[in-house]
Amino acid sequence: MLISVLLGLAGSPGNEIRDTLKASEITASFKLSDTLSRQPLAFTELNLRRLDRDNIRSVGDLSAVAPNFFQPRYGSHITSSIYFRGFGSRIDQPVVGVYVDEVPILDKNAYDFDFPDLRRVQVLRGPQSVLFGRNTSLGVIRLETLSPFDWTGVRAAAEMASNTSWKTSVSVFRKISGQWAWSASAVFSHEGGFFVNEHTGERCDTGNGVSVRGRVQWRPAGGWQFDNSVQAGWLKEGGYAYGLWDAASSRVLPVNYNDPSGYRRFHMMEGLAARKRFDCFDLSASLSWQYLDDRMEMDNDFTQKSYFSLVQAQREHGATAEAILRGRPGGGHWNWLAGAFLFGKWLRMSAPVTFKQDGIDELILANANGGIGKVFPGEELRIKERSFLIDSDFRIPTYGAALFGEASWSAGRWTLSAGLRLDAEWTAMQYASAADIHYLFTLVMQDFDLLSTTFSGRERQFFFVPVPKLSASFSLDRGLLYATVQRGHKAGGFNTQLFSDILQNRMMDGLMRELGVSMGSGRYNSAAATRYRPESAWNFELGAHLRPAARLRMEAALFWIECYDRQITVMAPGMSTGRMMSNAARSRSQGVEFSAAWSPGAWSLDLDYGYTRAVADGKRLPYAPANTLSCSAAYRWMLSGSHWLDGVDFSLRVRGVGRIWWDEDNTLCQPFYALASAGVTLRHGAWGVTFWGENLTNTRYRAFWFRSLQRDFFAQGRPIQVGIRINYNI
Repeated sequence: MLISVLLGLAGSPGNEIRDTLKASEITASFKLSDTLSRQPLAFTELNLRRLDRDNIRSVGDLSAVAPNFFQPRYGSHITSSIYFRGFGSRIDQPVVGVYVDEVPILDKNAYDFDFPDLRRVQVLRGPQSVLFGRNTSLGVIRLETLSPFDWTGVRAAAEMASNTSWKTSVSVFRKISGQWAWSASAVFSHEGGFFVNEHTGERCDTGNGVSVRGRVQWRPAGGWQFDNSVQAGWLKEGGYAYGLWDAASSRVLPVNYNDPSGYRRFHMMEGLAARKRFDCFDLSASLSWQYLDDRMEMDNDFTQKSYFSLVQAQREHGATAEAILRGRPGGGHWNWLAGAFLFGKWLRMSAPVTFKQDGIDELILANANGGIGKVFPGEELRIKERSFLIDSDFRIPTYGAALFGEASWSAGRWTLSAGLRLDAEWTAMQYASAADIHYLFTLVMQDFDLLSTTFSGRERQFFFVPVPKLSASFSLDRGLLYATVQRGHKAGGFNTQLFSDILQNRMMDGLMRELGVSMGSGRYNSAAATRYRPESAWNFELGAHLRPAARLRMEAALFWIECYDRQITVMAPGMSTGRMMSNAARSRSQGVEFSAAWSPGAWSLDLDYGYTRAVADGKRLPYAPANTLSCSAAYRWMLSGSHWLDGVDFSLRVRGVGRIWWDEDNTLCQPFYALASAGVTLRHGAWGVTFWGENLTNTRYRAFWFRSLQRDFFAQGRPIQVGIRINYNI
């Protein structure tokens, strides 16, 4: 019924949208003076046809399609970690920025979302900090949606998968006049889940989501262009499919934990962009407001025991403003660009940790009584509560400002360019943590007494860094050779998850002082320990964009990255309740990237490969794969004499990643694995019916690892999945 209602909105049949748009049309970012094939940078660009063919609807679907790009699926939309050329970040600022129609998304918790109307995706590899700024220390992902000025009509789709997952979407595009156009879309989805939590007997990784988007474009007389878009999304999903690693049998045990877990998110973004062509220069300006409200519940020990659980709830407002001037070439040798960027984020977060009976007995009392027993044999410390709360609240404002510019000089086949960004950020953390327990020391006390521990204050950090870039390129008759040197920068911040450990340690110190016992309770005892420093990286790159034949495209790049003060995510030492960001020593990444696309006749063949050797102190960096591989082949069979079918499309894809080292000591790893997918699409008029399959060989692999309470846990990859998708475009 739902499918028929959605399709009924579309009207009568018509031509396919991907056939009405010019396949050769390329829209470059205003910040880039030309098409990407003439830029001195490594890139991957996917047009509408390939996006539809490979069912790419989110950032995570780009894994391995862009060489040395990897975004694993390991539990939740909040864990949108991205790894690029050997580096990545599991918490706080990412190494890759995401732009939607030239508007940046500030918080990585909002990176993982579905878009039904993607027209083009561009992945710029290597640091892009000079022109794109924050969160782009190793790359940029530009998502361009379909404009109602380019196509008008209705798009509708409905999909059902074998694990009871489904998704429906509808989009409307209208061009009112030569000056006004608008579009609106909505997506509804349900994820049936793949893994059962044995404690509850139910699938733990289910989810539901809704997203809507509206866009209005105005092109008045005088050369102005205005583009206003608003998007909002809501999702609610279950817990995390993390199973205990059994080293004796070398297998991951079934998911089995007792505390409720899940994630809820509401995200909204409003963006306004304006452009104007003047006699000597072009102007581009943009404003955005962003809002994120999410809540995560997690059984932190992921066992049937009741150690501790975490709730993290945050509300964040963000705003950006940017203005750019670009000189008009006018037949001269010089091109230039100059701009300014401002942003602000206002985060309010609560992250209470609840210690439960097993956590009190084994993590607190066992440690304390071990020391007490040595001094007072036969005596012990007792805690009255069966559970208690370590409450933590934070207010974290962050402000940034930048001036940037780039100039290039061309003579003959040579082009030399230089760019510089002056970037400043200020951030502060206002914190308040508290916990109350009733304790009894059997040696001197007859009844329980209250111990109240509070910890509050304010920390500040300021960062200022110049970010330079130099490049040289040489034009060939059918391509471009280039060399670049550019710096990537990622700001520092605060480890909010460390506060439960700090309060535990201060609580134990208070207890020991009350009892007259002297013993060290922990390493972290002050807010200064929560700071971590900025990360910087120098990227040296040689590359080529080649077009040996009309239907053949080839890209290649060699890179060398020197990273200083690398930010790594680790568990705090001991029986910790949370992760923390720490600065490691110098690390290095070297690698190669190659892409080729060939379309002889009705065939489309694509190959994308990346190799990275990322090391620190002789060990491979964790979580980032050494190899990424994507091979795809598609064939379009036209049936001109058939009344029932216009044609049949066949596609086959193989994507592989590995080896992935999980820990800093390189003791655990996931070997290289490959996932095969295929699809068959039957086309008739505006209709398309696709039968598809993912991981057709049912390959078993581990998608993620972490350690909690000195135990290893893994998230396993998704098994085989098949489905059907119905599309209707008019």
